[in-house]
Amino acid sequence: MSSGTTTITCPVCEQTLSLDETPRRSLNCESGHRFDAAKQGYFNFLTGKGTNFLEDTSAMVQARDAFQSKGHYEPLVLVLSKLINDHHEASTLDVLDAGAGTGYYLAKILEHSPAPRHDALALDISRYAMRKAAKVPATLAVVWDVWRKLPTADQSRDVVLNCFAPHNPAEFRRVLRPNGLCLVVTGEPDHLNEVIEPLGMLSVAEGKQAALAEKFGAEGLRHVESQKLSYQMDLQSEDLFNLAFMGPAGHHFSPETLEQQALALGPQQVTASFGVHAFVPQA
Repeated sequence: MSSGTTTITCPVCEQTLSLDETPRRSLNCESGHRFDAAKQGYFNFLTGKGTNFLEDTSAMVQARDAFQSKGHYEPLVLVLSKLINDHHEASTLDVLDAGAGTGYYLAKILEHSPAPRHDALALDISRYAMRKAAKVPATLAVVWDVWRKLPTADQSRDVVLNCFAPHNPAEFRRVLRPNGLCLVVTGEPDHLNEVIEPLGMLSVAEGKQAALAEKFGAEGLRHVESQKLSYQMDLQSEDLFNLAFMGPAGHHFSPETLEQQALALGPQQVTASFGVHAFVPQA
């Protein structure tokens, strides 16, 4: 992303921030608030008290990157890209990835987008995840809690992406342009069901789609469609370890414990099952 005015807003005073590349890469507002980029390229807006939520550790992020880089979730990327490209035909694509993790989905979506100009904002509470996301072209990666007011201007985004991350529909509605699209990805009840119990992972509750549509509808986002994507993955012990450790289990179990459990399971055929839910702003 080049220097100049952005649609990103200051977390202190909510004024628009400008991106300056010299003498050091920084985001600045007219009130004098300044945020310098870390040497890994990301910005940290969670200054002071920070957040009460646990960030994914460096090791957890490495596990996620290793799992994603093998293409196990590539079919999901293709569904997301098609939905966006079918909906959005303008020459620019402005994306907000709320709960972006490593930026894997965002990077693939931008790669598949026919729009010649991209402007992306990746948000996550994990500094280690934002180190990865900062490497995505045309992207500013910012450490931020997506439960709070999102640091981007009203009606500044064509697409809001929300994959396996906390939902903030009121804010998603605020930042979406009138013809924008919000895509929410959730696990289906049968997602990873072959290995959830032995690897100490969290299961997915029934009835999530109806609850999601009601929650988003109450904030002015109309549910237009949902797709279920389900397929089998052939996973080795290393994949099973990365799959478990990259998620909430990584906060609750040691890597040694999860590695032993994955080795005991051996190669497995595991169900990937996702719900892809599309919402648009109500007029």
